[in-house]
Amino acid sequence: MNPDSAKTQTKDNTAFHSLDTAEVLKRLSSREQGLTKEEASQLLERYGKNVLKETQTKSLLAKFLEQFKNVMIFILLAAAVLSGILGEWTDTVIILLVVILNAVLGVIQENRAEQALEALKSMSSPQARVRRGGQVTEIKSEELVPGDIVLLEAGNVVPADVRLLETASLQTEEAALTGESLPSDKQAGVLEGHDLVLGDRTNMAYMSSSVTYGRGVGVVTATGMETEVGRIAGFISEAESDVTPLQKKLDELGKYFTFIILGVCVVIFAVGLLEGRELLDMLLTSISLAVAAIPEGLPAIVTIILALGVQRMAKRKAIIRKLPAVETLGSTEIICSDKTGTLTLNKMTVEKLYVDGQKVDAGASIAGLRGSERLVQAMTLCNDSSIDEGKAAEQTKSGKAIIGDPTETALVDYALSIGTDKRELEKQYPRKGELPFDSDRKLMTTIHEVEDGKFRVLTKGAPDVLLSRCSHIYAYGEVIPLTEEHIRQITENNKALADEALRVLAFAFRDQDQLPADRAPEQTEQELVFAGLAGMIDPPRDEVRDAVAVCRKAGIRPVMITGDHRDTAAAIAIRLGIIDDDSSVLTGRELDKISEEDFAGRVSDYSVYARVSPEHKVRIVKAWRQKGKIVAMTGDGVNDAPALKAADIGVGMGITGTDVAKGVSDMVLADDNFTTIVVAVEEGRKVYSNIRKAIQFLLSANLGEVLTLFIATMIGWRILEPIHILWINLVTDTLPALALGLEKAGDDVMSKKPRKSSSSIFAGGVGVGIVYQGLIEAALTLFVYYWAHTHYNEGVAVTMAFATLGLLQITHAFNVRSNTRSLFQIGWFTNRYMLGASVISALLLVLVIIIPGLNEWFGVSHLSGLQWGIVCGAAAAIVVLVELVKLGLRISGKSKNWD
Repeated sequence: MNPDSAKTQTKDNTAFHSLDTAEVLKRLSSREQGLTKEEASQLLERYGKNVLKETQTKSLLAKFLEQFKNVMIFILLAAAVLSGILGEWTDTVIILLVVILNAVLGVIQENRAEQALEALKSMSSPQARVRRGGQVTEIKSEELVPGDIVLLEAGNVVPADVRLLETASLQTEEAALTGESLPSDKQAGVLEGHDLVLGDRTNMAYMSSSVTYGRGVGVVTATGMETEVGRIAGFISEAESDVTPLQKKLDELGKYFTFIILGVCVVIFAVGLLEGRELLDMLLTSISLAVAAIPEGLPAIVTIILALGVQRMAKRKAIIRKLPAVETLGSTEIICSDKTGTLTLNKMTVEKLYVDGQKVDAGASIAGLRGSERLVQAMTLCNDSSIDEGKAAEQTKSGKAIIGDPTETALVDYALSIGTDKRELEKQYPRKGELPFDSDRKLMTTIHEVEDGKFRVLTKGAPDVLLSRCSHIYAYGEVIPLTEEHIRQITENNKALADEALRVLAFAFRDQDQLPADRAPEQTEQELVFAGLAGMIDPPRDEVRDAVAVCRKAGIRPVMITGDHRDTAAAIAIRLGIIDDDSSVLTGRELDKISEEDFAGRVSDYSVYARVSPEHKVRIVKAWRQKGKIVAMTGDGVNDAPALKAADIGVGMGITGTDVAKGVSDMVLADDNFTTIVVAVEEGRKVYSNIRKAIQFLLSANLGEVLTLFIATMIGWRILEPIHILWINLVTDTLPALALGLEKAGDDVMSKKPRKSSSSIFAGGVGVGIVYQGLIEAALTLFVYYWAHTHYNEGVAVTMAFATLGLLQITHAFNVRSNTRSLFQIGWFTNRYMLGASVISALLLVLVIIIPGLNEWFGVSHLSGLQWGIVCGAAAAIVVLVELVKLGLRISGKSKNWD
């Protein structure tokens, strides 16, 4: 193989559509059996991975400078400059250190977010089915190289630019490239004209377009940046930079705080001047007040808490793709979930068969039943799944890895378990034509040559539809006319199988002497011979029933949406505890008869939807949202994209989901498990709760500082310097606030109703807590200063006030762990991060007082044992006082409205 010649062709795709398939394969040094692993490896090394180049990432310096685009940071910088002008260089240095530390934390977080995004892209890397060395296998699309033979089917995203070699009713959606909103019909023939526009190259399929119908086989002609889509700048490098509702609220909060504090500073400055105080003294006091009031660490702390929550979710198989989903999850009230693979295992197995007028278990021998051979033949050959010889699979009966649709793989697996190998059967009866399955016909048909000049049409599909296309039945070892009695027996057995929560497929055939010239469904799928039924089950996940119970307790309503029959859907839903009886089940046909307005009023009457189309899913989501509910919607198919977009949270399936479905989702389930959605909701509630705790802690601490300085200034005390406030904010705010972000969820986090997305951050006692706890901090600090001022010199009084305020905030962090529950209920040592943060913060506070030289720089002095005792006693007093408030709330019964 000559890699250079192949590469030349990948740079000019326009030639491939005008070449026949043999010439295309020759030009790419490939063959219908595909490249060997060695050839593919050499080409991958030559061309690199099949990925588009990302947009240029920002430099560390640019990221660092962006951290300063904040009103609160501007105020601090202004304070630093002003302090320097006034000769207070110590204050200037400390302020700058605080600002720089915040900026560094922001850069670290941004880098971690980028790394998490890269990890996500790696986890959700699209897969491609290819022929390598004659074997069909799945590989990451990034490993594709020119010359690879790719297999495409409905739901796939085309992984590279390909020249089609075979097609069966293939259609692709190419709006991103051509602007055409309708899907493009594809074929494998040669096209004339070298300068055809993309939309007219019907024998080509392009990277990132999606297969909406049919299936096909093609050879890769270009990968990565050499593809057509690679020429569209930034097509897939969308910035994940959504500003969340919470972040907007925090930005507004910061601005309000800034303007309020600036006003207070101006008032204090003016009052001081009117009272005849020195200009320098009042400037420093105003700077102290501004520094005390501004929660400069709040944005960074909230961002870090969110990032930690996203990482925890990722570890629990919930991959957050869009940051707003973290907050919205905590408000989720409705979870609309697909059944297959999410509520169930997505490991379909054949459980029962109906053949030759008898219903038998799949585990029993069917060798003696007349007609069983034709039934197994239809199950195996009218089937697009394939056996991967190089892999084993524990979940299949046969132990073979089977690639394809779960229903079809179950049929092939069953056949293997009774000794019928699809590969051998295909050699004996080669496929000569097909009509792919589609959701409108609900049928699939293949045509096989059974002997020279003889052909057999094999059809499978929904029993009610297939039965209407049958005129005969294979019974008693021969083909006989289908009677009303036969139809009644088939219908009864179909219902009996469905009542057992089995998914039922019907199978039929027709022998003819020649290959059908007209293969339209209207002609091909008529006058069929009924062969039998197969009942399959996708067992419910054991853990889902418990998850459904948790949902109900948490005020979340699970809604099951499925394409299965009403009886099957109801049986599964009852087993899972979603419904108690089938009165809450609505079919798609019934839904079509209900007007939009009527359905919006009646949507709460139904928890299970059966036999629905993608359009119905959108109606269901919109109806719930019209009632003001926050809706999460799961989906895995191309046609689920509208419903995923319509929901507040679109949840894609990481394993079975198509690339299109995952691409429009806010969250991807790495294990396709409904329980993971519930876990994510729990984490979402926990993240929001912890953010509120951090906000309450920071703002109550800042309010305590502001009140202390304000009251002291009005009295005429010079209680704390800007450097003192900055050091307290640096060492006692940041670490405890982060520790609150790692607080474990309360046992009752999933026992409460979802919060409204419009609810205030200060609801549930947070606002009241900020006020009364800030007042307590100020009162205790002022009391210690007053006592020290009357017993010792000014230096000791300032030092004791400094130490008291710092230790108060450290001990107060323990209070904020709950607004109603006692610390003795929660446990002092249940958050080891809080213990570590408290010890480190206390040490940093104490060290600047006891280390010679350092204390002089900070303008503080040594304290005696008695003085330290008074300081520690005041710091402990806030815990006692807040505990008394909590006790009062619990006794009065008002605690249910808090926390």
